[in-house]
Amino acid sequence: MTEAQRRRSQHAVIQFAISGLAVLVVLVGAGMFALDTIARDQALASAREFAQLAARGAIEPYLTDELVAGDTRDLQRLDAIVRDRLLGASIVRVKLWTDDGRIVYSDEPRLIGLVVPPSASEAAAVRDGTVEAEVADLAAPENRFERGVGKLLEVYTPVRTPGGQMLRFEIYQRYSSVTAAARDSYLRFGVVALVGLVLLWLLQLPMARSLVRRLRQGQEEREELLLRAIDASDTERRRIATDLHDGVVQDLAGLSFSLAAAADRASGGGATAAAEILEEAAASSRRAVRQMRSLLVDIYPPNLHTVGLEAALKDLLSPLRAQGVTSELDVEPRLRLAPATERLLFVTAREALRNVARHAEASTARVEVRGDVGGVRLTIDDDGRGLPPDDGSEVRPSGHIGLALLTDLAQRAGGELVVAEREGGGTRVTLGVPTA
Repeated sequence: MTEAQRRRSQHAVIQFAISGLAVLVVLVGAGMFALDTIARDQALASAREFAQLAARGAIEPYLTDELVAGDTRDLQRLDAIVRDRLLGASIVRVKLWTDDGRIVYSDEPRLIGLVVPPSASEAAAVRDGTVEAEVADLAAPENRFERGVGKLLEVYTPVRTPGGQMLRFEIYQRYSSVTAAARDSYLRFGVVALVGLVLLWLLQLPMARSLVRRLRQGQEEREELLLRAIDASDTERRRIATDLHDGVVQDLAGLSFSLAAAADRASGGGATAAAEILEEAAASSRRAVRQMRSLLVDIYPPNLHTVGLEAALKDLLSPLRAQGVTSELDVEPRLRLAPATERLLFVTAREALRNVARHAEASTARVEVRGDVGGVRLTIDDDGRGLPPDDGSEVRPSGHIGLALLTDLAQRAGGELVVAEREGGGTRVTLGVPTA
């Protein structure tokens, strides 16, 4: 694995870890919010349940009609029960109201006898026999003695005297006790959920590394097969080129010489018409030799390391010139490249120029090789009909490797192959690879 590939693998794992951590934070935040809401609802339900139990167990058994009328002894007895059983760290005030809004009892004696008309929700709670809870309005006159205590939860429920009179029983609970109960509840579940999610995230990291490693191994195997395919293709092309050069090309060259000699003899013997026919046949055979040699260059180019990259690229442009395409080659002088880099540049240029010759219908083509920052850049421009409408990266003429597959080789070398529309029309193929 190259250093560039190793960096890409590490980057993929880091991306997975960061995205997983982001999802974990979102899930934990949403879970905590949901747990907090549920815990608060449960705490409020517990406060209502406590108020109802207190009303039935600690208040209603000690209610008398005389207490409602203001009997001092009954009030003292109820006050002792309230202070002994209800008042404490969380319960700070207890009140008993008649249905017309008169306070008949409170652990704060100064409130007894105060008349405050009940709200619609308070009257409905007494009428329907329900238990309600709400944040106490400390600005109300009946709550003036609780203003220094802090935020309070007011819970009220109906109770009945032995004579059947309905009263409203109220307790005032510190709101902090409700939030503390909620916090304790959701923290217990939240910590378990958080630990579980963190463990899941940590377990996924080695799995992500393993997956990236397997994907990289698969890509390396694919690239290895691609290199073998290229080598096998080059071997077969060399064999075909050798057979054609040693066979057909030599025969055509010999035929052209024989026809030219026969034309000279016919012309010397006065057979002008026959000499012209023979000369035309010799010229035709010479054109065939040139075409065959251009075809041999296309089938199997000269050795890069023998003739150099510039000469090899010039040979690649020969078939285009034969088709009437104006071609231009610009290779930076004194450019020193590793053999593998030269081969990648040449193979890419060969594939791109084949596409120009067979598909682009271009009138001009230009090849440029320039040194880049820490690397080299190959650019092939043409003014043809541009990329196919579906996907320009899948330029795969029949019988060739295809620029899309060469992208893998470029990535393996730490570079990038881009096929894009050229400004002004046509196609631009750009390959950038590091020289190191």
